[in-house]
Amino acid sequence: MKQWLSVGILGLLFCKPVMADQMNLKVVYPRADYETTADRIFLIGTAPSNGDVVLNGERIQERSVSGHFAPTVPLKIGKNIFSLRYREESITLTVNRLPTLTAPPQNVGFVTGSIEPAVNLVRLPNEPICFKAIALPKAQVSVQVAQQTIDLLAQPQAFDLPANAAVLTQTSNPIAAAPSTMLYQGCTTFAVPSDLGKPTFYFKQGKTTISQQGAGPISILSPQSIQVVEVTSEQGTARSGPSTDYSRLTPLPQGTRAQVTGRDGEWLRLDYGGWIKQSETKPVVNGSMPRSLIRSVRVKTLADRTDVLFPLQVPVPITVQQNDDEFRLTLFNTTAQTDTIAQTPGPVLSRLDWQQRSPGQVEYRLKLKSKHQWGYRLRYEGTTLVLSLRHPPSLGSKQMPLAGTSILLDPGHGSANDLGSVGPTGYPEKDVTLTVSKLLRQELERKGARVIMTREGDEDLYPADRVKRIEKEVPTLALSLHYNALPDNGDAWRTQGVSTFWYHPQAQDLAVFLHDYLVRTLHRPSYGVYWNNLALTRPAITPAVLLELGFMINPTEFEWIAD
Repeated sequence: MKQWLSVGILGLLFCKPVMADQMNLKVVYPRADYETTADRIFLIGTAPSNGDVVLNGERIQERSVSGHFAPTVPLKIGKNIFSLRYREESITLTVNRLPTLTAPPQNVGFVTGSIEPAVNLVRLPNEPICFKAIALPKAQVSVQVAQQTIDLLAQPQAFDLPANAAVLTQTSNPIAAAPSTMLYQGCTTFAVPSDLGKPTFYFKQGKTTISQQGAGPISILSPQSIQVVEVTSEQGTARSGPSTDYSRLTPLPQGTRAQVTGRDGEWLRLDYGGWIKQSETKPVVNGSMPRSLIRSVRVKTLADRTDVLFPLQVPVPITVQQNDDEFRLTLFNTTAQTDTIAQTPGPVLSRLDWQQRSPGQVEYRLKLKSKHQWGYRLRYEGTTLVLSLRHPPSLGSKQMPLAGTSILLDPGHGSANDLGSVGPTGYPEKDVTLTVSKLLRQELERKGARVIMTREGDEDLYPADRVKRIEKEVPTLALSLHYNALPDNGDAWRTQGVSTFWYHPQAQDLAVFLHDYLVRTLHRPSYGVYWNNLALTRPAITPAVLLELGFMINPTEFEWIAD
């Protein structure tokens, strides 16, 4: 279905103008008494173009035809005061730049918040446990735990990584640590299962010695008493590490069972390697080691999908890898005893192969007939894993090319509490996305599509509410419409353009097509196509794309958006 259609990832500016509407001078961002850790910030606002706007005594040089402005100004640590004046009107803003973790300590000792581990830690016997702290250079740093002392050695100049959003502002290069601080690190192991208590960190420099207790106790698991948990969420959020900073792995279907081999605070490490929040699980009383055999695999062809059934003795963790014409499913804690697989010809599946990749890890390769996938769903029915692969949609006529399809449109944001990004006049993203979505609905319906809207007016919808609507409706496509903003260290004056975002490979070609079509047809700059872990790109049941149709905060692009 390559006809597709004929036609702010970073909604950071959730604020209203600081001045009353009757005034000519307005500043809509940052709000009064704003706090940030960025080293610079942009000021978004407007004033009539027939007069100058002066910022801290200097005229703002770059303004749009309508008088909108977005200068970027540097920030020093602490309070930064900005005074803007237009004729007889003036606005004063205070922006407080907070120190980052790598800022040097005010007194001799450790940088606040730098001691690790910072939460209660549970590990297996003989598994390395590492301790870290940031302090002044040329010091002796050690940690004592369970009557064992571990020296923490000064590391070569360490580099930190900026947040993931830095790739959107081309500022993703590693950041050198402050020269006034030093990272100290050391690791050790403990062989005997026990509760070791909280570690104590020691800083010694000259005649000064300072001690500080760690935040959480450390425990070593007994291999004979490892807990088994069951996933209680419909789709358990598995990650590559113990915080939301780590990447998402394939969600674990409700009912999945696994052993807990480690803990960092509220996060549990499962035996296959993924981490999950404890709140998404429940303990299995007297649960034995979750291991399963697998023998026969069955394929069922239904009207709108093909179901592949994997009978197991216990629900096990899984991961998925999609390629253009191949779907790979890995079952962990599973051993194959498979000799026969029933493979009935159907509209989706061409062939099914399997391989025991390692002890306890079986990979199934589903070769598909089409080079484009239309969505999938994974669930446990009892102990049987059911993989549903959606069939391709039927194409309509030349006059009604989208007949028989359903397209979900999600106008981004949408209430007084969720304006999204705002333009220099205070015009909110939520109003633009709703207007454009309604216009798009008209065009899609003229071409025969059934259009589903997540909202028709101002409604308080969380991203999870919108995702649930996608999962319930199972549309042919899902499009979330937004207008963009930037982190504080971006350049609001020079950054503009259309961008699209995808997560599952089944949505990548749609994202590229829509991006290229909009850039070419609307004669707009390109801000790029991105793989991005966003709530509205994560639904696997359909190709889902999030569109950022321009930057609300860019003064000149805002004029195009508001036209």
